Amino acid sequence: GVGGREVGYLAGYMKKLSNQAACVFTGRGLSFGGSLIRPEATGYGLVYFAQAMLAEKGQSFAGKTVSVSGSGNVAQYAIEKALQLGAKVVTCSDSSGYVYDEAGFTTEKLAALMELKNEKRGRVEEYAKQFGLKYVAGKTPWEVKVDIALPCATQNELNLASANTLIANGVQLVAEGANMPTTIEATDAFLDAGVLFGPGKAANAGGVATSGL
Repeated sequence: GVGGREVGYLAGYMKKLSNQAACVFTGRGLSFGGSLIRPEATGYGLVYFAQAMLAEKGQSFAGKTVSVSGSGNVAQYAIEKALQLGAKVVTCSDSSGYVYDEAGFTTEKLAALMELKNEKRGRVEEYAKQFGLKYVAGKTPWEVKVDIALPCATQNELNLASANTLIANGVQLVAEGANMPTTIEATDAFLDAGVLFGPGKAANAGGVATSGL
């Protein structure tokens, strides 16, 4: 994944090439002029946006079962904020497959995932083995029955077939943490089924907004 370290490499090299400190990269570390709480901003903002959507229906995250894809920056902090709001988060993933945790994430498990991904650069399969969880290789988590789906991994990860599975399983809300993770066909299916849908241009804008501070 791409975090402050990688953006720092890009910003540093651009400075070297142009001999100017000003650049247009978002997500920089504090030493490169980044914003405080930027690491949390996209994931937190996603959940806050979804919370506002739920509030329009007189609902909240409390007691809801949530599926999150990805295990990088956005996914980690989306999981953290969803837990703080009383949800049960049951999945995470990477390009190799997904982990299903029927009991749901805890702060201890999330800390272990963050260490694995941010420091050890490991795979979610290792996280599954650490806690004795179900690991499904080569698949995305959208086959799991949940109330809320938060795609936070990559573009076009949630296709029409996955959307139909989520709809059949009674999903109530889908909000995009990644950039364009839901295909057009899947988006149309959610809208036709009356599922609350938060497009990434709005739902994940917290990161870009915070970068401008």
